[in-house]
Amino acid sequence: MAKETNKIRTQKRYDRLAPVYDLFEAAMESWRFALWRARLTESIRGPRALEAGVGTGKNIKFYPQGIDITGIDFSPRMLQRARNRAQKMGAKLDLVEMDVQQLRFPDHSFDTVFATFVFCSVPDPVQGLAELRRVCKPDGRLLLLEHMRPENPFLAGLFDFLAPVVVRITGANINRKTLENIRRAGWRIETEEHLSGDIVRRIVARP
Repeated sequence: MAKETNKIRTQKRYDRLAPVYDLFEAAMESWRFALWRARLTESIRGPRALEAGVGTGKNIKFYPQGIDITGIDFSPRMLQRARNRAQKMGAKLDLVEMDVQQLRFPDHSFDTVFATFVFCSVPDPVQGLAELRRVCKPDGRLLLLEHMRPENPFLAGLFDFLAPVVVRITGANINRKTLENIRRAGWRIETEEHLSGDIVRRIVARP
């Protein structure tokens, strides 16, 4: 019951944020996020790929050609903005309302599974990452761009202190131990690149 309550709460939060989400993150996108997104998506391999937490579709313009990409999100209003963006760009992809914690795809469906700044807000990140591992092919890869709890003790304490307020405002848990969560979900981390100190990282993992 608690997990379902958290899911509904998170879904409603992102439905509410959807109309202003891009504006809210505009400064960060122009600063570095867009560049980091472009670099991450360069590594997508097909023929089939899955983006978890497609949001308003910020990654769509960076999708490589010739790959069958499916994007999912459990916020209907965020997903509608992604559909509008894809239509304006003439991008061909499947956009489906779905919860990464309960994927409706068969095992080993995708060559690449990827997400950008998503697992800070998934109610049960280990479950979501485990589901991505289930639907990833045995020789496939997980690509992640994530912000997480810093290792510096002072900053870590500050992030812990601020986390409840930030979650209420933006839906993001800024103190998630995402590397630990990835391993707990059964992934083997192949590469880890620090992009903004050790807070924002680019991660490549194998099932």
